[in-house]
Amino acid sequence: MRRKLDDLSAQQRMVALLENLAPLEGYNLTPLPDVRFLRSNRPLKRTPVLYDPGVVIVCQGSKRGFLGETVYLYDAQHYLAVSVPVPFSMETEASEAEPLLAIYFRLDFNVAADLMLQLDDRESGIAAKPKGMVSTPMDAKLSASVLRFLETMSTSVEAQILGPALVREIYFRVLSGEQGGSMRAALTRQGQFGKIGKAIRKIHACYSEPLDVEHLALEANMSVPSFHSHFKAVTHTSPMQYLKSTRLHQARLLMVRNDVTASVACAQVGYESASQFSREFKRLFGRSPVEEADRMRKTFALPPAAPDSIFVSSH
Repeated sequence: MRRKLDDLSAQQRMVALLENLAPLEGYNLTPLPDVRFLRSNRPLKRTPVLYDPGVVIVCQGSKRGFLGETVYLYDAQHYLAVSVPVPFSMETEASEAEPLLAIYFRLDFNVAADLMLQLDDRESGIAAKPKGMVSTPMDAKLSASVLRFLETMSTSVEAQILGPALVREIYFRVLSGEQGGSMRAALTRQGQFGKIGKAIRKIHACYSEPLDVEHLALEANMSVPSFHSHFKAVTHTSPMQYLKSTRLHQARLLMVRNDVTASVACAQVGYESASQFSREFKRLFGRSPVEEADRMRKTFALPPAAPDSIFVSSH
């Protein structure tokens, strides 16, 4: 007989609650549009991903992200916060006996901006260096907030009425935590980081249109050499490689979410050559477009109409 929740440690309680909230392998929807619960019963080998801005909190199992020479660990002791969409590779440790159980909070910029204004009014000192992605140890206050959030999400009425306030509390813990200053600096787009952020937003808004380095450098109000250098410092890739990666991730999304063919996805993301699209897709994902779309549906239990934030991020 299972022990009562009151007899478990805080971490065990979080796992027990999330097991009930995420009964299905893959992404489980919640009453809150920007929150998803994830369950994975199998390990996932290193695969390319593109995360939307947000926070990933893992209660059981672990993930590792690889960006350049940096490894980002997010597990029961560390959470991942992303302020700028960055393409990198990720692997998951999970099993049937101990599935990966995680919460994904897609960033609500309005809530984050309101909190940052209040925090900036109350804090002073040297500004932190902006970072597009950080892995940070969980502290007692954030863990307590997450536990209350999961308890609230276990009841439909409480989830809808009290859930948004607890999401805001978790945002506060992240933005005021150990590396919160770096995330806030990135979100406020300070200095050269801000200029690159503007170009990145242009890519994500217009990836299907003809774009080149000169156009993006102009968008960032920088010279081409300076833009190229600073862009690589932020994303660990060149502007054109980033554009290509964005198009291919979006094509993968279209095939899974809208159940379109590879040729239709190819055209919709801006490729003129189907053969070039297929070559570059296989080079990035290691599989043909059809094989990769099938794998994603099976691995993440995604229906053809899966929401954008679930699939593009591939959390």
